Amino acid sequence: MELQITNHNNRFEIKGALNKRNLKTFKSFFTNIFDQLDTVIVNIEQVETIDRDGVMALARLHNESITKSKQLSITGLGCKELYDHFKSEEGTAAA
Repeated sequence: MELQITNHNNRFEIKGALNKRNLKTFKSFFTNIFDQLDTVIVNIEQVETIDRDGVMALARLHNESITKSKQLSITGLGCKELYDHFKSEEGTAAA
């Protein structure tokens, strides 16, 4: 399934596969998003697959929110790989 991103009131729904092949779509959708919005909610409930590049794209979005002092929430169960990535980052930050 291709990547689909919809927006309703600063809540972004991501559906399909988030991978290297469609990363351009993700990047173009979220480029400079924190220049326009103070709070962004990304729902990954309907992400079917995600590869390393997709995880890193979400991580960059997360880092941008921190750098610009904006709020980013990632909601939904999504893929285990994504949860594991952010959980390991949390442990590193606390050390």
